This record gives sequence, C-alpha cells and structure tokens, in this order.
Amino acid sequence: MHSSTGIVRVAGVLLAGALTLIGGLASGDSAVTPGSRAAGMDACVAPTDVMRRNHMEFLKHDRDRTVRKGVRDIEYSLAACIGCHAAEKGNGDYHPVNDEGQFCSGCHEYVAVSLTCFQCHSKKPEQKMSTLGALQGELDGDRFSGLQPGAAAIIDEQLQRLHAISREVSR
Repeated sequence: MHSSTGIVRVAGVLLAGALTLIGGLASGDSAVTPGSRAAGMDACVAPTDVMRRNHMEFLKHDRDRTVRKGVRDIEYSLAACIGCHAAEKGNGDYHPVNDEGQFCSGCHEYVAVSLTCFQCHSKKPEQKMSTLGALQGELDGDRFSGLQPGAAAIIDEQLQRLHAISREVSR
C-alpha cells in the first residue's frame, strides 16, 4: 500500500510539470508575429506581461476618451497595435491580425475569448490618406468604388457643412 502512494505522488509531480511546460510553451517567449513591425522593435508601449494582462482595459479607456470626450492623442489605440503587430505578406499587403496564427488570434484562441473588435475595426494597418483620397477610392477601392466622378467633391462639401453645423450646435 505504501508503494502505490509513492506512484500517485510521482504521477502527480510529472503531470504538474507537464502542464507547466505546456503553459510556458503556449504563452511563448515572443509577443510578436514574425514579419511584423514589432518584430524589429526593442519594446512595446508597455512591458509584455502588462500588455497581456491589461491591453483590453487600456483599449477601453482610450476608446471612451476618444468617443465621449473627443480626445485623439491617445496612448493605446487599436490602430497603433495593428500597425505594429500585423505581419507583412511580402507583397506590400498585410495578414489580418485576427487570421489563424496571427498576433491577436493566437492568444485569444488560447484563452477562449471572442475577438469582436474587428467586426467594426480594420484588421490590417491603414494607409494614411486624405479624406478626399479615400472618397475618390484611391486606396480603398471596394468601399468607395461606386462613386461617380466628382462625387467625392460633393461628399467632401457635405461633410464640411455637417461639421460646421455640429460646431454651431455645440456652442
């Protein structure tokens, strides 16, 4: 009877060791996806362990500041995360960060959390462009490709009018 207790203890120690090893491998040493801008950087906006634990709180805090208060100079923006952590395909395009094996999906799948951010937000780094350029469909052809020539100028004029009205109302 004494020897069976020893076997159970050894089995328990081996199981605990295996689970620890698997957990360490799953979290990985690197918090970046090879081929991303972050892979060539020394540090993120905060230490890796802080970002793993608190990134959603940071994003929600800055979302609230942007949406409710209009503050645009935020420290932890989703666009900035994507800009650094999206991996390049090699042809100038990027892999969506929520694709299997990419930066966001890996950890979120591991902890069984749904990624709902990208129902609205871009999954790839956004190219910098003017509003008029976007409306003309220069870089985002699928979104504005149905516009007629000259329509961008009309839409831009309408946006300026709406912006002026919103400034008047807020006074």
